[in-house]
Amino acid sequence: MGPYEISLFVLVLLVVTLGSGIWIMASLVIVGLVSQYIIADFSFVKMGTISATIISRNSMSWELSAIPLFIWMGELLFRTRLSQSMFEGLTPFVNRIPGRLLHTSVLGSTMFAAVSGSSAATTTTVGRITVGELLGRGYDRALTTGSLAGAGTLGLLIPPSIILIIYGVIAEVSIIRLFAAGVLPGLLIAVLYSGYIIIRATLNPDIAPKRDVTYSTCELLSAARKLLPVIILMAVILGAIYSGVATPSEAAAIGLAATIVITLILRQLSWDVFYDSLKSAVKVSAMITSLVVCAAVLASSMSYVRLPQSIAEIIVDLAPSEFQLILLLAVFYIFLGLFLDGTSITVMSLPITMPIVMAAGVDPIWFGIFLVIMIELGQITPPVGFNLYLLQNLTGDSLPRVARATLPFFFLLCLGVAILYAFPQIVLWLPQVIYG
Repeated sequence: MGPYEISLFVLVLLVVTLGSGIWIMASLVIVGLVSQYIIADFSFVKMGTISATIISRNSMSWELSAIPLFIWMGELLFRTRLSQSMFEGLTPFVNRIPGRLLHTSVLGSTMFAAVSGSSAATTTTVGRITVGELLGRGYDRALTTGSLAGAGTLGLLIPPSIILIIYGVIAEVSIIRLFAAGVLPGLLIAVLYSGYIIIRATLNPDIAPKRDVTYSTCELLSAARKLLPVIILMAVILGAIYSGVATPSEAAAIGLAATIVITLILRQLSWDVFYDSLKSAVKVSAMITSLVVCAAVLASSMSYVRLPQSIAEIIVDLAPSEFQLILLLAVFYIFLGLFLDGTSITVMSLPITMPIVMAAGVDPIWFGIFLVIMIELGQITPPVGFNLYLLQNLTGDSLPRVARATLPFFFLLCLGVAILYAFPQIVLWLPQVIYG
């Protein structure tokens, strides 16, 4: 088969298996094995040997052990009152900013993202506090919903990010450098969100009802104390990683231990909370790690049937510039985001796109951050945008209404990508400073 025939065969096979409704991880394995059998003409024995070796090697990946630990930590935080305390602590500090409490969704999501690594956990945990408070005080409904949907996606970008761990494992890129690279882009997007809220509130003050409340120094100090648990967790996790004291997996264990200690000290950790959080973490972790391992089978199969090389040949024939390539990949990932979740997009696409990106000379660290932001766009894009469904449940609004409210933040994310493309050092500077 030529490059066009190989690409078309794999694409059709992937569409058919996914469209059949079977599990995504099963689809990945089926596509890989059928491609090996038909295109590479491997025997069943050889296919079994290759698959067993790949599954065994990837199942024992030390880097993947960070995923269940970070997920469990997020589940514990979700089931305690730390999010409520965080909202109460942020309230006095945003009182004088145009938009006032609308910024608590952005700031709260930014802080919680630094200890959870999950968009869903960030959106749900922050949203169950801020949505009721803001709507009850008369804040603009669309901006309340949209700002939380957009800010919730920061859980994918700001370290410790589970998606960045998956990307690092599959693409064989330093996870520590990826974590460092995600900090400034995450803060940039948070600033874009808050800046948009400030502009909207300045042009139309009615979206954020004014309350003549002043806070004394003692009240500000009391509010700051309520932020301490989350700040301590951020310092423990990120400090352990960036100081070189711990690897991401070790930092995950340290962060989990710190979370348990803090919740015990605050008397918020009951047996029910412990059991429910552990059960949920096991389910989610099993799903994610199974996808990663099955994606490794697909990636290996694609290399045997020379799919990346085939697609690379097609792209070389098109002779796109670097900008055109990135634009093409952006459209590709936004399209995938219409139908798939972030983990599935990452594990399914990287075996194909990573060789192309490397051949084009795109920095793999920069591309990792670009990929995560593309996945963030998918989180707030119907019909499968997961954050939209979370906000639908939290607000009681229809899905189209939630999607319309989120649209400005979709374009703000696109603006963030454009800025990062124009100024790639926003991504690359911190890893270079810390690790050389």
